[in-house]
Amino acid sequence: MKPTSVHVPADSGLLHLLHRAGQCADELFTTAIGGLDLTPRQYAVLIAAARTDDLSQTAIVDHTGIDRSTIADIVRRLVDRGLLQRRRTRQDARTYAVRLTPAGRNAVTAAVPCARQTDDRLLAMLVPAQRAQLVDALQRMVASLGPITSAGGTPRKPAGIELKSRQRARSA
Repeated sequence: MKPTSVHVPADSGLLHLLHRAGQCADELFTTAIGGLDLTPRQYAVLIAAARTDDLSQTAIVDHTGIDRSTIADIVRRLVDRGLLQRRRTRQDARTYAVRLTPAGRNAVTAAVPCARQTDDRLLAMLVPAQRAQLVDALQRMVASLGPITSAGGTPRKPAGIELKSRQRARSA
């Protein structure tokens, strides 16, 4: 039987480019963070916890966009490292509330300049007008798409995706 050929576009595609850009950003962050030994996702969880005490793990999912099972693993690791405290809530014994420990606050204080350095290095590759456009475009993408799964892990239809918005994107 003769194999069928598949048309493959000459470019890598936006999805792949976004993935690769994310990998590059993660590597820059990891280099900048050095001895603090935090991943970008762990940093995002710590930042969410720094903004609000006694945040539920479900709320962390909503704040970060990281899926539930990954959040549970990240929180467990950060608790094991002494950066977060986790306790059951009074309202619902099945729900955990998370808060920074003093060591967690110190880690956030040390990590924020590293995250800013990473942002600066990424944006330095663009001219100033492109920097603002990139940040705006990414913010619009995230706001428009929102979490692809609900806090309960149930897939939902991404908000804002309809024929008219696709047509506008093509005409832009």
